[in-house]
Amino acid sequence: MQINTVIFDMDGLLIDSEPLWGEAADEVFRLYGIRLTKEQYTSTTGLRTREFVQWWFHHFKVSEEKLFEAENRIIDCVMDKISQKATLMPGVHYIFDFFRKRNFKIGLASSSPQRLIDLAVGQFELGDYLQVTASAESLPFGKPHPQVYLDCAAALHSHPGACICFEDSFNGMIAAKAARMKCVVVPHHSQQKEERWGAADLKLTSLQNFGELHLNLIG
Repeated sequence: MQINTVIFDMDGLLIDSEPLWGEAADEVFRLYGIRLTKEQYTSTTGLRTREFVQWWFHHFKVSEEKLFEAENRIIDCVMDKISQKATLMPGVHYIFDFFRKRNFKIGLASSSPQRLIDLAVGQFELGDYLQVTASAESLPFGKPHPQVYLDCAAALHSHPGACICFEDSFNGMIAAKAARMKCVVVPHHSQQKEERWGAADLKLTSLQNFGELHLNLIG
């Protein structure tokens, strides 16, 4: 099946927001007596905020009565940080132009709430590139479940087998592969050598390194 659709993750792939999520989680979790190591935080990257909070509340034996409060505090905090100091990752405009010139349908599938997606898309003027945005916020399951990718493809009227996804997290990669889509991973430089990326169809160090040869190889 010919690939004619590309779907992007957002946090850590298009927007350099993962450090801001880390700052927000650290600031809010301190209020509940939780301190995460870098390794602990990385292990839950790509999950929805609710699942992320629930996981660590359970681990540190914090009452889930505070879960909804903590979730919204983190989201409000990261939205404020994104509006103040977030930047685009290298190669974002390049990769969008690459696929637009080839008449690909372009979507975005994120674990983040829709209001955060709308903020980032508007702030960085990405709306002209995107035909569809999909949030896992209200789905029964978020990444690594494939539903948000399947929903995005359906909204684009694309078969999953005609889609290529770009991800930066392990949970996102699993979601894309579970959706039976091709997956290109662009991990953080500190995770580049990890063997777990072997499940992806292609691993790159930057979006701007993707080219016609890679597209033909995957297709």
